[in-house]
Amino acid sequence: MNWWQRLKKNPLARFGAILLLIFYISVFAADFVAPYDPYDAQANGSLLPPTTVYWNDEAGFGPHVYPTTQGKTDLETGDRKLIVDRQKPAWLRLFVQGAPYQMFKFSLPLPPTFAEVEIFGGIPGNLHLFGTSGDAEFNLLGTDEQGRDQFTRLLHGGRISLSIGLLGIAITFPLGMIVGGISGYFGGWTDSIIMRLVEVLMTIPSLYLLVALAAVLPPGLSSSEKFILIVLITSFIAWAGLARVIRGQVLSIKEREFVQAAIAMGGNSFYIILRHVLPQTASYIIISATLAVPSFIVAESVLSLIGLGIQQPDPSWGNMLSLATNASILVLQPWLVWPPALLIILTVLAFNLLGDGLRDALDPRSIRR
Repeated sequence: MNWWQRLKKNPLARFGAILLLIFYISVFAADFVAPYDPYDAQANGSLLPPTTVYWNDEAGFGPHVYPTTQGKTDLETGDRKLIVDRQKPAWLRLFVQGAPYQMFKFSLPLPPTFAEVEIFGGIPGNLHLFGTSGDAEFNLLGTDEQGRDQFTRLLHGGRISLSIGLLGIAITFPLGMIVGGISGYFGGWTDSIIMRLVEVLMTIPSLYLLVALAAVLPPGLSSSEKFILIVLITSFIAWAGLARVIRGQVLSIKEREFVQAAIAMGGNSFYIILRHVLPQTASYIIISATLAVPSFIVAESVLSLIGLGIQQPDPSWGNMLSLATNASILVLQPWLVWPPALLIILTVLAFNLLGDGLRDALDPRSIRR
């Protein structure tokens, strides 16, 4: 039984993989899946709870909603009553035309000026997965204090929170593999110097470094610029531990017969490291990469939560969760807090389940019954 069959027979790993697949498809196709623009505010629609869906009333049978706005505040109780206009029913429909968008548009801020360079112009469209046929808005998860659809912002914010982990390991793991491979293969003074540098980096408290570096960033940076800097900062402090583990594995691998044969045949040292030594660490790399992604997601969430990461009006799960610091919101508008918190928890759990499944499937010493 190969590793793929063992992985498919693990129900928890399969659940984690399916959950991650749903999340990534949803956030990267957010323009189509979400019904509205993440920056558009609804008139008189601030802090609306999730829209109530009606199925059978005076308007007829089938899923429909009514235009809902916030009324005046009751001076005695402090409550704001909702105004529901039952004269204008709007029917829920699939594949509804709405705000235009550029699907999969991708631009990247490049140093040293961090000016955004468009990589792909996107696919134009205005079709959304669901919406309403009338004037009423369907806010699946309610609206925020600016009257913006919470579900839409949640999907668009997931682009940052989920992609930061993939970009982080794309920088961290090649660096850690190459540095650890060179250190373990050459040994001697090269190994001593590199390992002392690694040990210094490993002693730096990662969260405090993130906070300190983010706090001294120049003001006025855009969310794209902050996104790149967060990725670089988190990658800078994350590769050291991987390099140390890879170095230990390379010390053992370089003594094997096929490596010694390549050396005897006069192979270039760096070619031997890249072609013969590092591929033998692939199982560990795959597992570690899967388990490392959540740490990048949590780092971005923490920085945005404390106001040092992605800032409004650009959405991310971290800055959406920052509303949890207000106790009154937890009580009066819980729909603003629990969706991003739940998605962060589920994403971290899914990556951990998939990582554990990969470890069991790729470890030749594991016994599957």
